[in-house]
Amino acid sequence: MFKEIIAISKNYAIVKIDNVITDDLLNLNVVFEENNKKILGEVEEIMNGEAKISFLGEFHGSKFYDGIIRKPSINSKIRIINADELAELTGYNDNTAMMLGLSPLYNDSPIKINIDDMWSNHSAIFGNTGSGKTYGVARLVQNLFTMPNYIPFNSIIFIFNNTDEYDSAFSSISSYNYNFNYKMFSTDTDKEVNILKLPLWLLSVDDYANILDVTDYSQIMIIEKMLAYVSLFAKNDEKSNRYKNHLIASAIVSVMYSNQVSARIRDQIFSILTDCHTPELNLDVEVPGVGYTRTFRKCFEIDSQGQFVERILITEYIKKFVDNETKWNEDYVPTFFTIDDLEVALNFTLISEGLLLNEKSYAEATALKVKLHTIANSSMRKYFECDKFITVNEFISDLILVGNNKRAQIINFVLENIDDRFAKALVKVYARIIFNFAKKLPTRGSMPMHLMLEEAHRYVQKDNDINILGYNIFERIAKEGRKFGICLDLITQRPTELSETVLSQCSNFLIFKINHPSDLEYIEKMVPNISSDVIEKQKSLQSGTCVAFGKMMKIPLIVKMQLPNPEPQSTNAKIFDKWMIQWKSN
Repeated sequence: MFKEIIAISKNYAIVKIDNVITDDLLNLNVVFEENNKKILGEVEEIMNGEAKISFLGEFHGSKFYDGIIRKPSINSKIRIINADELAELTGYNDNTAMMLGLSPLYNDSPIKINIDDMWSNHSAIFGNTGSGKTYGVARLVQNLFTMPNYIPFNSIIFIFNNTDEYDSAFSSISSYNYNFNYKMFSTDTDKEVNILKLPLWLLSVDDYANILDVTDYSQIMIIEKMLAYVSLFAKNDEKSNRYKNHLIASAIVSVMYSNQVSARIRDQIFSILTDCHTPELNLDVEVPGVGYTRTFRKCFEIDSQGQFVERILITEYIKKFVDNETKWNEDYVPTFFTIDDLEVALNFTLISEGLLLNEKSYAEATALKVKLHTIANSSMRKYFECDKFITVNEFISDLILVGNNKRAQIINFVLENIDDRFAKALVKVYARIIFNFAKKLPTRGSMPMHLMLEEAHRYVQKDNDINILGYNIFERIAKEGRKFGICLDLITQRPTELSETVLSQCSNFLIFKINHPSDLEYIEKMVPNISSDVIEKQKSLQSGTCVAFGKMMKIPLIVKMQLPNPEPQSTNAKIFDKWMIQWKSN
């Protein structure tokens, strides 16, 4: 079959071959053997009776090592790899390895991967619609849960998706083993499932910046002040009421002594009291004069001279509530509060910062107010409604526990019926909470968790977070997450829309068929250690077959993923069945 080596280059050799069934040699692995030296190669190209064979690594004894130190000599003998060598390359000899798939090049030999090499690293899974990508992901996870001698009882896999397609694939994992459980959360408030919940007091300034879609750094300071106020006001005691009065009175005094016409001053004061009021300071409170009283509203009637009729009365009344002597504690302390409380706190923030007199700042602050009000007065508020105060530890426990305090290994978040911007913000918030929780564990990496992001291009983007917050949570997890046990699995059909930083940190890849030239160019540019040969291989793949490479693989291999059982609901609509009716018999 292999006659002689014609030439040896830096990374490959040209070998003369017999002119028989040459097509069957493509992509097969061969060994250059001389004395005790065995170098592994792969047949990349066949033309005019010659084969181009690239060098992949060396066998030392029974072990394979990536890369070569010495090239084969011109006198080396060449043969197809034997069964023992194939078993080393495909992980067959590792009793603790999990099944990945089958090798279509080697009579469907099993391909296994080391658990740590796969699940202790970030991974990326690419493929066109219809390439078998979702089926492949489902089968990958099912393989983890159907290992014969070990069970992933302590595993935690969070799936984020915009449909419930994985529900059918994982909802019955308890049938594999009674210790396994599955849990699903949804943003569809009409479904009889667990509704996604986020306790407001667990959210950081950065979380609120994502949810409220902050566009300018000055809005961050407004959020910080809002959280300080909501923490203080939540006490609902005499001191918090005095502070509210102080803020209202100070804002009114600031407006009253501004260089504006009376009508404009009155409108701004009425605006303040419409949004921020207490029993002592509101538009209908009775202001006592000498022998008479007037409502606060009446005090701002304007006389023929353009002045307030009760300017002195109202000034004296308001100044009683200005308290510049008390040292107010504005440190944020997590406590129970509602989204309505948050709106009140934001309103007080807007008047406390003197924003009414600064047109640019007021416009930016008003944008936050509008966004928060939209959430508070729509179905989205249900995601932030909680019955009682819980800590972050209790929150994580609620995510992963099912009835009778059994733990769920797969937690599926279905982000349906919400817009992409809000879905992206929610995923970032969950990622940040989970990552910060893992960082604070007493023993680093003691609770590994995976964030599996289906349609990852919707969330893991190069966006404005770097400019506003100074970081992007997915980029931070990509760079720091592994040492704390937090890993990302990016599943997408559009890799060009992913953050380059995140993609560059991925160590494992399953690439199903991709056709778009810009995606192929991007993968070749951004994916570490990928070769043009791998790019070429995936172009001719069948559905359900991928090129697998990275830390989990000894060498890049074509892998046929077995059909998941049960299957996810990701197939195309059956148009013939739904559209067609029989009109005439044959």
